[in-house]
Amino acid sequence: MSTPNNKKALELLFERPLEPVFTARDDGKVVFVLPDSFYNEQYADVKEDIQSRFTEDVDLKIPLRELAKKPDLSFTKPLGKRRQFSLFNSLHRSIAARVIDILMNAENEELFIATCAYVKERVNPFLFQYCYAVAVQHRTDTKNFEIKPIAETFPQNFVEPAVFIDARAEGELVRNTGNRRHIDIPRNYTASDREEEQRMSYFREDIGVNSHHWHWHLVYPGYGSDEIVKKDRRGELFYYMHHQIIARYNVERFCNGLAKIKILNNIREPIAEGYFPKIISSLNNRTYPARSANSRLHDIDREDAKLEIADLERWTNRIIQAIDQGFVTDTKGNNIPLDPKKGIDILGDIIESTQLSVNPQFYGSLHNEGHNAISNCHDPDSRFLEDFGVMGDVTTAMRDPVFYRWHGFIDSIFNRHKELLSPYEDANLAFQGIHVSKFEVRIQSLKASPNTLLTYMEKSDVDLAAGLDFGPKGNVYATFTHLQHAPFEYVINVNNVDDAPKLGTCRIFICPKSDERGTLLTLNEQRLLAIELDRFTVNLVPGPNNIRQSSNKSSVTIPYERSFRKVGTKDVPTDEQRRAEFRFCGCGWPEHLLLPKGKPEGMAFDLFVMISDYTGDAVQQTNEQPDVCGDSSSFCGLKDKLYPDNRSMGFPFDRRLPEKTLNDLTNKFPNMSMIDVVIRYNDVIVDRKA
Repeated sequence: MSTPNNKKALELLFERPLEPVFTARDDGKVVFVLPDSFYNEQYADVKEDIQSRFTEDVDLKIPLRELAKKPDLSFTKPLGKRRQFSLFNSLHRSIAARVIDILMNAENEELFIATCAYVKERVNPFLFQYCYAVAVQHRTDTKNFEIKPIAETFPQNFVEPAVFIDARAEGELVRNTGNRRHIDIPRNYTASDREEEQRMSYFREDIGVNSHHWHWHLVYPGYGSDEIVKKDRRGELFYYMHHQIIARYNVERFCNGLAKIKILNNIREPIAEGYFPKIISSLNNRTYPARSANSRLHDIDREDAKLEIADLERWTNRIIQAIDQGFVTDTKGNNIPLDPKKGIDILGDIIESTQLSVNPQFYGSLHNEGHNAISNCHDPDSRFLEDFGVMGDVTTAMRDPVFYRWHGFIDSIFNRHKELLSPYEDANLAFQGIHVSKFEVRIQSLKASPNTLLTYMEKSDVDLAAGLDFGPKGNVYATFTHLQHAPFEYVINVNNVDDAPKLGTCRIFICPKSDERGTLLTLNEQRLLAIELDRFTVNLVPGPNNIRQSSNKSSVTIPYERSFRKVGTKDVPTDEQRRAEFRFCGCGWPEHLLLPKGKPEGMAFDLFVMISDYTGDAVQQTNEQPDVCGDSSSFCGLKDKLYPDNRSMGFPFDRRLPEKTLNDLTNKFPNMSMIDVVIRYNDVIVDRKA
């Protein structure tokens, strides 16, 4: 059980990541008292002055324990303190894995905190924050501690730079935090409307979307000890989470009159899309490099990265050959079948790739090295001493239009495997005795018409203070504009014609009816664009059952408060149930982007529901502890548990279906239903209600 001082220490190690650990934190009220040996060479000769300066006029002093044996951190030297850190870079990943092991192996919580403070002073700040967050989430003594949102720790990765000038000025000039104005983040600062891809900036540059991507990779690191990497269906989850991102992005493109992405399947062709991110790396105060339109990929020959473009082509060919053959070959020459149950999980680990890959030397690191090739194409041999672009950083990669082209290509490889599997048979899809008799969706308003959903723009706040190193005390808020929808609920009437109660899983997806030109989509095209909205268990008594499910209970999303929550002690709920929900809860798709944008005149969709037989869905959990943040399990799984659905992720749309149209499918199976819905976009901006 953590002591109050330990809880405060864990919280403060997330604050102001570029400041030395000895500076005052929590608005100048708390300071760490370091053993003399913790001061690095830069400050060792002036430690007495530092101690007297920062320990005066504070409310709390937290002494840190001396370490009997200091960790040897010489292996981190290739990643300097002002270099950018990338999880896609193999050298950086190997360094991170060793740092995580050091932090995980601390004997108890107090030694863990002391080790973290010692390491923080000596390694790259972004490397430390990543390794620290991974360790906090996976150690048994800290795993229920809340992780600060990355947008608040490194706000420079998410916010237009001019905002920080105003934020620092506001913090210094207006001492009373309650009187500080909220700094507005401009909506369109990366391109003008002459660039058609800018129509998608509200999605690509959304703070919640990019925070989710970072947090997912935090929960599912690819390298380290087995206890943090070898998680249930990790490879399949990599496939499915990114597949859903691509489906959502393509549907959003239809909403904005744009065609589906052109996948990046020819890496020798110029990349038509340019991207000028206009955000600053807090580590070296440089802007992330831009990529001009029609840039080409080149062999990479940098100090910390080597790659031949031909390697990407070789790895692609080997993976596709394996899929076509129906098996992969491990390092011992054994053939492992790519069967319908495990095949996608095996491919996920190979394609990403992680240390779980069955043959990393042969199948390579296609996904990761593709990110590296794109992110370094502006300076492939480092002759201009430029760092990598936004595609090299998990916190910023989703801002770039080419992210979706690259992941569209990766998704096409996974889908090649899925297309080769036999279509689902009737026995897989039916649920005997279960009939869906009514299905509709309603905005939670008495005046709303059924089956019409509403979206609009909303202004919300994010606190920048924790990431303003050497900056003002107190909260400093910035206001950003994002897509939002009116809350709604599903109404599903189900009849159980059997005499006994049954358990089922309710699965809800939304599919576009047509593309950007109004051309109707085939069922197989809809299958690849099906967006999961919710999945939950239902108890069906004999006779009629009336199911009502609110949109804010989605198994895909986390609410605004968990994407952008404050994590100071005073902000933690006191109620035990709410406090449990507050923990570990940064992984999940942002709730404000649950629905596609739609169109001002209304955009037609098919809303699909299926009640599947729970006997085929059930998972026997070995850990019977209450779920922590299980409400976002579709993309993030369950903490310390098996994935909570035995079916393939995305079922029933993950494989080909036996009918020609979605209407034919739902008419054939009474446990399914489909309705026409319209999403109407109202072009207004509404202030978020507190």
